[in-house]
Amino acid sequence: MPTRRHTLAAIGLAGAGLAGVAACTNKPSFNAGDKKDPPPKASATITTPEADATNVYAGAEFVFTTKEAKESKFELTDANGASIAGEMHPDGAGWIPAKMLTYGAAYTATLSATGDDGKTVTATTKFTVMAKPTNEVRFTSFLPDNKEIGTGMPLIFQMSRDIPKDARAGVQRRLMVKIEPEVEGVWAWYTPRELHWRPKEFWKPGTKIFVDARVGGIPCGDGYFGVRNVTLTTTAARQLVMSVDDAIAPKVMIVTKDGQEIRRIKVSLGKPTWQSSSGVMVIIEKKEHTIFDTRNDPNAREKYVTPVDYAQRITWGGEHIHSAPWSVASQGIRNVSHGCINMSADDAKWLFEQTMVGDPVITVNTGQALKYGDGWTHWTKTFEEYAKGSAIPYTPPAAGPSPTASPTA
Repeated sequence: MPTRRHTLAAIGLAGAGLAGVAACTNKPSFNAGDKKDPPPKASATITTPEADATNVYAGAEFVFTTKEAKESKFELTDANGASIAGEMHPDGAGWIPAKMLTYGAAYTATLSATGDDGKTVTATTKFTVMAKPTNEVRFTSFLPDNKEIGTGMPLIFQMSRDIPKDARAGVQRRLMVKIEPEVEGVWAWYTPRELHWRPKEFWKPGTKIFVDARVGGIPCGDGYFGVRNVTLTTTAARQLVMSVDDAIAPKVMIVTKDGQEIRRIKVSLGKPTWQSSSGVMVIIEKKEHTIFDTRNDPNAREKYVTPVDYAQRITWGGEHIHSAPWSVASQGIRNVSHGCINMSADDAKWLFEQTMVGDPVITVNTGQALKYGDGWTHWTKTFEEYAKGSAIPYTPPAAGPSPTASPTA
């Protein structure tokens, strides 16, 4: 057995022998064809839906990742090769088709990524959408499309059935709001079947509001799915605010428009045994002529049938602003109503012609606090308290960068 010195010598000789062989030939010691290009730097992966899935939601959201990609492109095509429009969700978690997919149809999702080495990689997933479900949920908006709203109006969507808690975050994510100019706001579950979006402050006049509810085909819990997508466009109107302080004499409603007082109206509020609510309400509905009939109300403290003009509802419990010629002698002096805000026929008509659904009505010092949920009562809570009703933890928008201090000598 050779010693370590011998071994090294043998290796040295072997190297010398190879060198001698190389010196006696015109060919290199390796084949150039054996050299392999380095793999692409970029990678592309589609994680949702899975490849060859056969029961994909018609409201599917596509989740994918790329790494080391200088450029990337996601495309969804139908069985005929036609491209399906869509874009990333505002939170960046997934890509959403602009329209719900067709039940039972086949689609192909393709993700390509190109690295700074110029090489492109592609991931492809083929899948089939589920059959049309039997159980569906309708989404309806209270807001008028392409019309103006009062500056206290929340954005409201009502579902045709209760949404269980474990499905609410998924449903809420698909109601996307775009505001111009941008304002801070949040969705909150007003009831198990109602979602309301409230800005932090009253809308500024002229604010453009667009709601894109991509809820068609999404799971809504307990085997139910959204029927179709819903879109809504509206604009905040001039700011008309009605205010009443019941502790000040005479008792008047002060009406302001865009911050300027335009009228003072003598009013009579709820009598001591039937106090009006104190709080920030909004006009819910308007009826030029109606009848207040409590005969069939098992909870009515008094039974009456009264024709009423220029009625503007502010609570579900029955409080309205309306004409009350029978109480003119008391208006401005004492409270005699069943909780409503009474005023003369002329004042009620004038006010009715000025207002719209969503205009704020603020009452204070009546002795009875407004109950949350008795009307559109979003403004009775601080914004921070209201945001706790969101199924998705609310994160306030990041503050802008602090100004950089100027250098000094």
